[in-house]
Amino acid sequence: MPYLSTRDARTPPERLAFEDVLLAGLAPDGGLYVPEAWPVLDAPALRALRGRSYAEIAAAVMAPFLGETLAPEALNNLAAAAYRGFDHAAVAPLKEIGPEFWLMELFHGPTLAFKDYALQLVGLLFDHVLAKRRRRVTVIGATSGDTGSAAIEACRDRPSLDMFILYPEGRVSEVQRRQMTTVASPNVHAIAVAGSFDDCQDLVKAMFADQPFRTAFNLTAVNSINWARIMAQLVYYVAAAVALGAPERPVSFAVPTGNFGNVYAAYAARRMGLPIAELVIGTNRNDILARFINTGRMTIERVEPSLSPSMDIQVSSNFERLLFELKHRDGAAVAGALAEFRRTGSLPASEAEWRAAQGLFAACRVDDDATRCSIADTWRETGELIDPHTAVAVAAAKAGRRRRDVPMVALACAHPAKFPEAVAAATGRRPELPGRLADLLQRPERRPKLANDLGAVEDYVRAHARPMGKGGTA
Repeated sequence: MPYLSTRDARTPPERLAFEDVLLAGLAPDGGLYVPEAWPVLDAPALRALRGRSYAEIAAAVMAPFLGETLAPEALNNLAAAAYRGFDHAAVAPLKEIGPEFWLMELFHGPTLAFKDYALQLVGLLFDHVLAKRRRRVTVIGATSGDTGSAAIEACRDRPSLDMFILYPEGRVSEVQRRQMTTVASPNVHAIAVAGSFDDCQDLVKAMFADQPFRTAFNLTAVNSINWARIMAQLVYYVAAAVALGAPERPVSFAVPTGNFGNVYAAYAARRMGLPIAELVIGTNRNDILARFINTGRMTIERVEPSLSPSMDIQVSSNFERLLFELKHRDGAAVAGALAEFRRTGSLPASEAEWRAAQGLFAACRVDDDATRCSIADTWRETGELIDPHTAVAVAAAKAGRRRRDVPMVALACAHPAKFPEAVAAATGRRPELPGRLADLLQRPERRPKLANDLGAVEDYVRAHARPMGKGGTA
């Protein structure tokens, strides 16, 4: 399976194998990697997944993307290892909360958020590829709350890599912060940055654009700019659809998103052949995606803190992958449009491109008041406590759904105990952390803080990354 950069203007474009895409993370031209062609997930293939475990479904869905990276038996073993420690036997269970209305619980992994479903697997893929190539890497990432803790948990104590995660100071919940800062492993570093998530994301991209720095520390990415994250997130859409009757029956999804990665994975599953009737995007008050889908205008505004901090984003990196499709895979056109977006704060998109996007997605803005109401209503109507991000999905599903005859699945992307204050304020019930995390608020923290400055961040990496040998070997 060859991969292309979304900004490659050459004819023909450069093609990379999966292993190279995994380790590169971001393309040298600043683009994101996408498969050259979409694998086909047809009706017989979907029927063959019925009754199989989540790990077995993961191996079957991901195999075409991996090429020769893993033999079938090795891939099956790796998938089994990735999901063995999850708290629910179904891994991503479905819970009915209304007529043809379901929650998919994506918080049964080690850090209680949907990012575990990709990153537990990606950590093992890093180990496999780096061991085979006898290399080490420095993993760089930005987080609006959940990616950081999931990445740190997946990559802690691994001799083949060092990890540096940037998060916006004061803009993640206490539980989210402590899940990063209480990990004592010497190879992982969580760094508070004076700024927003968009600032952290820009710093990550700037480090990749600094070619001498990128080469010296053998940088790779852990955000959803890394294709491996998208590939692994495809799986839970397939698992849910098969459980609800696919391929004979279509399924709809409502996805809370800020960086567009989670809902782009659903789009990719649909491109492969999964019968998805509707994809509803839920945003919070930082509604750049909803504004684009509903008006055709994508303009950068100031990031505003909200009850759902993991979605406090105004520059949605993964939208670039969709833009590549909307522009008929024209890398030069994508590069030009994104340069204009950065220069003016407004993305140039044609009427045809907007209408095409509008045909693929519905989108709803769910502000803090509506989020509180969604948490309270869900508790009153079903007895389920949901976190603010899940509440956005539930509210968006109710507002944006058109096909009442099709099962609607709202993604429950985080455990309510990650946001106890918001849940308690809406319901009067304070959710408790699972027993294995019961002492989290008492654990000692490491909390380095840096200015929103590329030089300061690169100096910190230089001071704390273990030295690389020639060619990035240990």
